[in-house]
Amino acid sequence: MDRLIYLSMAGAKANMQRQDVLANNLANVSTPGFRAELHAFRAVPVQGSGASTRVYALESTPGYDMSPGVVSTTGRPLDVAMRGNAWLSVQGLDGTEAYTRGGSLEVGADGMLVTHGGLQVLGDGGPIQVPANSEVSIAADGTVSARATNGRSSTVGRLKLVTPEAPLNRGEDGLFRAADGDLSADTTARLQDGALEGSNVSPVETMVAMISAARQFEAQMKVLQNAEGNEKAAAQLLSVS
Repeated sequence: MDRLIYLSMAGAKANMQRQDVLANNLANVSTPGFRAELHAFRAVPVQGSGASTRVYALESTPGYDMSPGVVSTTGRPLDVAMRGNAWLSVQGLDGTEAYTRGGSLEVGADGMLVTHGGLQVLGDGGPIQVPANSEVSIAADGTVSARATNGRSSTVGRLKLVTPEAPLNRGEDGLFRAADGDLSADTTARLQDGALEGSNVSPVETMVAMISAARQFEAQMKVLQNAEGNEKAAAQLLSVS
């Protein structure tokens, strides 16, 4: 009886965690450059004497969906979409270098080039400063140019684009980082200006997965209710005898 309770409880908990992952993906269906988080179970051996052949299932997020999102043209000069496997370098809130595919950029009040979320965009030489009252344009190789009111154009920096050879690790802040530290700039990486890459989350597939997880959770709860009914019946039999 105890095994039935613990098995159904573990199954219900796993489906709740799966729902959390799916809900987060669905909430970011319109976030530029978002990568869908994957959810899976892995077998973990039980440590202890006499338990070498026993394993239990553990919920995990093994990675993310690396398929690209749909690129849409916006016509906005500060919107960029990375081509191929290129990633944009930004400075996270913890001060470390991180990478993102979200290319909706802005010029902050202090003149720094930042993402839509306020993170500083990194260039080959650090953060990029844009002169006041200038028109910014970004070339396909990441070169950032500023055109002053007098018509003169000058280069203010170059976006640091990287091309990781191995999958990146997603952080708690939603940014990606390399396992071996900061990556070197890839001079061959290219981007498309005036465009944004959308999320690679499929709303229909995610909704179907959420419905499936909800039904599995209900099935696990019914097993718990059956276990409770069996315990009550057993207690009544024992009290009669």
